Amino acid sequence: MVTLIQNGEILSPAPLGKKDILVLDRKIGAIARPGQIQIDGLEVRTIEATGKTIIPGLIDSHVHILGGGGEGGPATRAPEIFVEDIFWSGVSTVFGCLGTDGTTRHMESLLAKARGLEKEGISTFIYSGSYQIPVVTITGSVLSDLVLIEKVIGAGEIAISDHRSSQPTFEDIARLAAECRVGGMLGGKAGVLHLHLGDGPRKLEMLFKLIKDTEIPPTQVIPTHVNRNPELMEEGIRFIQLGGYIDLTAGMPPGSNSEQMSITTAVRLCLEKKALLSHITVSSDSNGSFPFFDKNGKLAGLTIATQKSLLENLRYLIKNQVLSFEEAIRLFSTNVASFYRLNNKGEIKEGKDADLLFLDQDLNLTDFIVLGHPVIEGGNLIAKGTFTENRE
Repeated sequence: MVTLIQNGEILSPAPLGKKDILVLDRKIGAIARPGQIQIDGLEVRTIEATGKTIIPGLIDSHVHILGGGGEGGPATRAPEIFVEDIFWSGVSTVFGCLGTDGTTRHMESLLAKARGLEKEGISTFIYSGSYQIPVVTITGSVLSDLVLIEKVIGAGEIAISDHRSSQPTFEDIARLAAECRVGGMLGGKAGVLHLHLGDGPRKLEMLFKLIKDTEIPPTQVIPTHVNRNPELMEEGIRFIQLGGYIDLTAGMPPGSNSEQMSITTAVRLCLEKKALLSHITVSSDSNGSFPFFDKNGKLAGLTIATQKSLLENLRYLIKNQVLSFEEAIRLFSTNVASFYRLNNKGEIKEGKDADLLFLDQDLNLTDFIVLGHPVIEGGNLIAKGTFTENRE
């Protein structure tokens, strides 16, 4: 398929001005000033993008694609994600993970779901493991999963500082980080250890010890849910200052004030403390449950996370001038691609995957091209999943 997108304002994420983009099958073939790209002898699909801003598709590095939860029993297991919901969220790449439940949800099912979503038009990766150690894998070890299974990009989400974790020791975490490092090297991947952080008093203690007492670089590990509370966020900023990366969870409404810090509040704190924005990623925790526990650890209630929180938070950060357009895109796309070594993602550039998100002047999603194929046009979903009709 050859597609010519005309007269869009391009943020690569760096602003490129008004440009035309030539899409050749799945890739960006050329970017040039309007009218400069000439195609002869081929059928060309033309998309007029005047008045639209085009940014890279969002990359969500923490999604319960099989559904998460279950802390309140079988009826509280969250449902699987559907590809239409991913499209409407402006997301072109997802990383699937298990959560609390590594018993009734399995790695083989996670891999099959990721492959299914890819068939439906989304780029997908997965983590080996769940909250627990020993880690559940496909081949018998995280190292061999990384080497032998293309979609496995690391281990996660392994829980620490949480009453639902398996209470791993420092030696457990250090050994797993080392396995991720060597597996990543042998598999030509990032080999990231993706750690779930709870409300426990130890916070990031193990990660600081990892930096101090081992040869493993801080970039081998990324803690998520770091904006869970202000004290944990402060430690996350310290981790950045030591060379690490952190992942923020976009579950809270953008302007809300609660014990869990919103993305806006967390980003403002990072700006105040001069923490490198290039070392921050944002994920949704979509289709995982948000359980609430009382002081005795008893489940008091739960809600379900949605991927739509990503675009909502991106929009809020820009409209309220917390970040520039370019800075915001980096948090939701470019930084993720860089950290996980996704060389074809996170930028609008010749040779990269054609994941192109169109926004109007109010930053609403109007059109979306994923891997070179239009999935949303003029605010209408045109690409649907296998069982869409059964849901409508």
